Amino acid sequence: MKSMRTAVGAIAIGVMATLTLGVGAAAADWPDRPITLIVPWGVGGGTDIVARTLAAQMEPALGQPVNVVNRTGGSGIVGHTAMATADPDGYTIGTINVDLSQLVCQGMTDLTADEFTHIALINTEPAAVSVGAGSDFETLEEALDAIRDNPPGTYTASGSGTGSIYHLAWAGLMVTAGIDPGRVTWVPSDGGGPSLQDAASGAVDFVTPPLSTAAPLVEAGKTRPLATMGSDRFSRLPEVPTIEEAIGEAWTSQTWRMIGAPKGLPDDVRDKLTAAVRAAFDSQPFTDFMNERGFALTWMGSEDAKAFHASEDSAICEVMKAAGMI
Repeated sequence: MKSMRTAVGAIAIGVMATLTLGVGAAAADWPDRPITLIVPWGVGGGTDIVARTLAAQMEPALGQPVNVVNRTGGSGIVGHTAMATADPDGYTIGTINVDLSQLVCQGMTDLTADEFTHIALINTEPAAVSVGAGSDFETLEEALDAIRDNPPGTYTASGSGTGSIYHLAWAGLMVTAGIDPGRVTWVPSDGGGPSLQDAASGAVDFVTPPLSTAAPLVEAGKTRPLATMGSDRFSRLPEVPTIEEAIGEAWTSQTWRMIGAPKGLPDDVRDKLTAAVRAAFDSQPFTDFMNERGFALTWMGSEDAKAFHASEDSAICEVMKAAGMI
């Protein structure tokens, strides 16, 4: 009986050793097949084209294809959920967008920053306040004074759909300036581009898309930016002040994009992914693409990206509550 137990024990130890070696070898060999990068938005949108350009530049570092898959629906919930609930083996990654923090605040999903492994943040786009070239307002301070002094509903603002990040940016600015956001009527639009055209035509008074989106119309003399909601001035339009410079209030608001993976991803795989994203981020094709499109290049590694995402979960909820949006 003793010899039988000894033999069984030896076999068990051998099996465990084999399994351990197998796991170690698998981690060391990662990746040995294509990687899927989930985008929660449709083909051709800003997040989609950024993700596809980045994915193509990640492939040389990884030695495997990075295939972009669009999983749309639920205002981004479907795609974010598909990525968060995938196996944490490094073969499914995806984009995480600012919209997710808003959905968390609205109680539409439980996907907070704690539910992901963060790879890197690659892009931020501060909102801004712009008016049509024919507007009477030359400064943001003049515009805010007019909103205070005139009856509610006198002025309109736009930038995107109701409850979106650019709507939130405007509402947060109003709250920061001590103005009830309800004094200005928010006009939903199909996005930053269409809203800027509405401002240029005089259909709305104020719009909030990023200066990277507004720049062509600004340079064409059709719209006039009053301030950026970034912490720094925008290099392409350096004469435009920040909110703090314009009115003395430290209000910032931006959309952002990062690359993430399911919670529980092994550290060594995470580090390899971060290195691959960094290589792609620094590549000439990706840099040229982002500059040509006017997308700001912003880098945060894994830990900083996670901390930033967590801070956005909290800050966005506070602003939405203060603005009466939730």
